[in-house]
Amino acid sequence: MDLKELKRLIDLFEKSGISELEIDEKGTRVKLRKGGGSPADVSHHKYAPSAMPHHQAHEQMPAAPEVTAGIKHKKTIPQGENYVIVESPMVGTFYRSPSEGAEPYVKEGDTVEKGQVLCIVEAMKLMNEIESEVRGRIVSILVENAHPVEFGEPMFVIEKM
Repeated sequence: MDLKELKRLIDLFEKSGISELEIDEKGTRVKLRKGGGSPADVSHHKYAPSAMPHHQAHEQMPAAPEVTAGIKHKKTIPQGENYVIVESPMVGTFYRSPSEGAEPYVKEGDTVEKGQVLCIVEAMKLMNEIESEVRGRIVSILVENAHPVEFGEPMFVIEKM
């Protein structure tokens, strides 16, 4: 997890109604807790137990190679009012279908209705259905099945109808 992603996570946490959040992702463990004198107590470290002082971000091991944040694909994203970019609302794993071997929710070229499920983003063992906010045609699916997504990462391009 890079610093930019950590800052976004802290921002979302501060705006949420939850008081504690702990994430363990690829050897990086992040624990956020509200209370005390600041809006969020933060512990961030790699490969170490969570015996950390609050109110700081700290890495105990040398930093791992930087992970590319944001768009991880090479597809062109069309611009304009007629296109809607569906972004991941959280960090998690992208799934195109409800279960292994099942048909995907949508394919490129499909027409979708407002409220129709497009995919699932699994976060902390919870399956979150991501729905279309518009009626339109799937122009592009930007993430491969079972690959990780980051908060705000584009997943679909929909052309409004």
